[in-house]
Amino acid sequence: MKKLIIIVLVLVAAHFTLVLTNNTYIYTVLKMTVFKGQMSPSIDEYPEFVNDTVRNTTGQIQKWPLARDYNSHELGEEYVEAHKRLGSVAYLVIRNDSICHEQYWDNFGPTSHSNSFSMAKSIVGALTGIAIEEGYIEGVDQKVCDFFPQYCEGKAADLTIEHLLTMSAGINFDESYINPFSYPGRANYGQDLWELNKKYEVTQNPGEVFSYQSGVSQLLAFVVEEAVGKSLSEYAEEKLWTPMGAKNFALWSKDHEGGHVKAFCCFNSNARDFARFGKLYEHNGVWNGDTLIPPQYVSKSVKPADWLNETNGEPNYRYGYQWWTHLNYKESFDFFYMRGLKGQYVIVIPDKDLMVVRLGRNRQKRGKFELPKDVEYWLDFALENYSS
Repeated sequence: MKKLIIIVLVLVAAHFTLVLTNNTYIYTVLKMTVFKGQMSPSIDEYPEFVNDTVRNTTGQIQKWPLARDYNSHELGEEYVEAHKRLGSVAYLVIRNDSICHEQYWDNFGPTSHSNSFSMAKSIVGALTGIAIEEGYIEGVDQKVCDFFPQYCEGKAADLTIEHLLTMSAGINFDESYINPFSYPGRANYGQDLWELNKKYEVTQNPGEVFSYQSGVSQLLAFVVEEAVGKSLSEYAEEKLWTPMGAKNFALWSKDHEGGHVKAFCCFNSNARDFARFGKLYEHNGVWNGDTLIPPQYVSKSVKPADWLNETNGEPNYRYGYQWWTHLNYKESFDFFYMRGLKGQYVIVIPDKDLMVVRLGRNRQKRGKFELPKDVEYWLDFALENYSS
């Protein structure tokens, strides 16, 4: 009985500690991860959140053609094992804008929704370029201070749109996917992104060091929304989803009803519709003859911001404007890609007119500054069997 009383008192004390420190979101973390037998977010947790629906408002669907050699090559043993071990749910290979390989697992299909995680950051980057072209934002050199006065003093006064695009903001966001008290956990499971972001400050000189931070993409989204006077999901629907002729609606998870979308993650869609972003950027922002994003902006987006240093002091070679980059893959070619926490990828190889989309539950990481190992599996099968 005494032990039970102690346990109850500990639980009560823990509860009031969470209340007093404004950390009751931890209950949501427990509900959606630990109590489900997992230690991190899942690709299909979107029904637990409030979501904005992103639709193709005209209903004019632009279908993906199937290549003559569609699904003509089976996955080899090594690739079958990789897909199984890492929990793939969708895999596409697209060559010359036609689908040549398509495969699904775990009851997923062409219309199944899956969380994109940080692939959503690349969508934020695209919308920023559109807002600049439309004159809502003066250019990448415009100061964040022009939109939010809390960034008008100290080091923050130097913060520009380009610093946000290139993840070189110098803000003291923490980026841990294990610690539930770090920014990603608070942002994903909390209920007020705006108030959360206000707790972080510019503590280092902007524009010097590439430091990947989800909070920076969320701040960039706030700037776009403030500039255009619309929610990010409305802007995406109008400027991307509808013009690209997306077949299915997408769901963009929010912090609360009437609040903000989780711009750093949580754009939920399917492999075929995610692939549209890759096609758009492969064609320099032009979709079937219509320019949706300025080509010069796209060009800068998919090249490393090489004026920055990494946190280890080496030059940045792997990030542009909210898009990942990789140079000289197997001493052969460069590619750029959207990338998500659990191994969500839209990979574009311009020199080969080849694109790979992979959605799944896990990825195989290497060191902090290295290309994830699983990217090689998804790329190499496509290169071995469908490369022009």
